Amino acid sequence: MKRPIFLLALTCLLVLPVAAQAQLPNKTYGWNLGNTMEPPSGVGTWSAPAPTQALIEAVAKAGFNVIRIPCAWNSHADKTNYQIDPVYMAQVKQVIDWCYAKHLYVIINEHWDGGWLENHITDTVNPEIDAKMKSYWTQIATSFAQYDDHLLFAGANEPNVKNALQMATLTAYYNTFIAAVRSCGGNNTHRWLVVQGPSTDIDKTDQLMKDLPKDPTKSRLMVEIHYYSPYNYCGLEADQSWGKMFYYWGKGYHSSTDPTRNSTWGEEDFMDAQFQKMTAKFVDLGIPVLLGEFGAMKRSALTGADLALHLAGRIHFHKCVVDSAQKHGLYPFFWDVPGSGQAFDRNTGAVSDPDIVRVLTGGVARE
Repeated sequence: MKRPIFLLALTCLLVLPVAAQAQLPNKTYGWNLGNTMEPPSGVGTWSAPAPTQALIEAVAKAGFNVIRIPCAWNSHADKTNYQIDPVYMAQVKQVIDWCYAKHLYVIINEHWDGGWLENHITDTVNPEIDAKMKSYWTQIATSFAQYDDHLLFAGANEPNVKNALQMATLTAYYNTFIAAVRSCGGNNTHRWLVVQGPSTDIDKTDQLMKDLPKDPTKSRLMVEIHYYSPYNYCGLEADQSWGKMFYYWGKGYHSSTDPTRNSTWGEEDFMDAQFQKMTAKFVDLGIPVLLGEFGAMKRSALTGADLALHLAGRIHFHKCVVDSAQKHGLYPFFWDVPGSGQAFDRNTGAVSDPDIVRVLTGGVARE
């Protein structure tokens, strides 16, 4: 069977040497500092307080080895000249330095940030968005030019793309992001950069991401996708016309007393098949793939045996994501925010859910 032309091109131009795969730890246990640095209203103004060194040290001690730090550069920049507030830059730098002190890898991105980028991707390039991409990433790369390859830059978060024309626009913005970083010298010339698939959706990425952006440095691009499937289980908070909430997920974890809340799709085999799409499209060609976010909410309103079954299934879900991601060559990152289901107490750094933390860091789930 002949390979599609774009796959041949990726194979010829972008195959990574084996050593390059070790950019992130071979067994990556990633954690997101969610809802913390990325509020447009300021650091620590959402559900999470400002981060502390104690929190970062607790995350490292628990066994996580990479931290993804969502950022909001546009919300902390002058709207006329696009200059980033030095106070905000210093806040991000402080968290990175705490991570470096614990020998962690770090990924900083441009997160939702009011949607200035991810919700405004059209069929054509917007000069203002493109100018912001160049300005912000030039400033970021300049500020961190001497930081080694433990620091990675990610150009977006969940860029909303629906068709090939919008994908071409997103790729143009990525080209600007990459060129800006590479032009800043220092370790930026060979720093690993991360580009997000359309909507970070596996199926859209499989269908629409025909090639990678241009990069003068060979073999230093990663692709990012996210995983919240089935959403009925992972995040749906009220029944909808298109589907009901699922409380129980996975083989051996369905309820016999509350069967209308059992998952009817999206279980272990589905997960493996989805991750395999990314393996075939990218990993098998030597292109690393970040599973930059995943997680399933805790249904705390349940009680008794129903709650116990839900919690056991939730542990099973997270273990399945980590294990399947590792098996398929993906790098998994748990999305963690304060509230029911959080892994860490954001005020003290204490582990809030030791069972979840254990499976997220490669441990065995208790039956």
